[in-house]
Amino acid sequence: MQRVLNRLGDVAVAVFAADWQMIWWNPGWVGLLGDPSLSPPELRNFARERFPIGLGQVRVSLWPVSVQSPDESDLAIVSDLRRATGRFPHDARLAELIHELTEGNPTFARLWASGTVAAHREDRKTVEHPEVGPVHVDCDVLTDGDSELKIVILTASPGSADEAKFKHALGAGVGSAPAPAF
Repeated sequence: MQRVLNRLGDVAVAVFAADWQMIWWNPGWVGLLGDPSLSPPELRNFARERFPIGLGQVRVSLWPVSVQSPDESDLAIVSDLRRATGRFPHDARLAELIHELTEGNPTFARLWASGTVAAHREDRKTVEHPEVGPVHVDCDVLTDGDSELKIVILTASPGSADEAKFKHALGAGVGSAPAPAF
């Protein structure tokens, strides 16, 4: 899988574990969203970023990112985590995440109680990039069925002004620290 991901070229890609812990990213991700290695590994969890507890600063991206449909996105993430708990009922890290978010975030607790099971597949996001300004991107999530790895791919519409800004932002990630192996 890593060979294929390395060949995706001019897109921003990151890989997340079943509990939405970020485990890999490419230079395109760094250019569009900032270098995740600047945050400690324990703070690179997308579910914790979407459902914060207290005043902790959990960041998968270094600049602000908004989603087109926050309520749908939140439900998709919680539903995806519920699906993961069915696949990995003995995963201590996943169980601890669910416990912490249920106890500490009322939105997560309400969505978790709904019992919805689904996979997070797609979204539309706006990245507030510090050099090129707002970049509207499509976010597609592919899931590896065996391991529940989530491959998050961000792209801009071909021929759009966002694509031009996206390409400029990607250039900012060239020469950054290499992504970790997974």
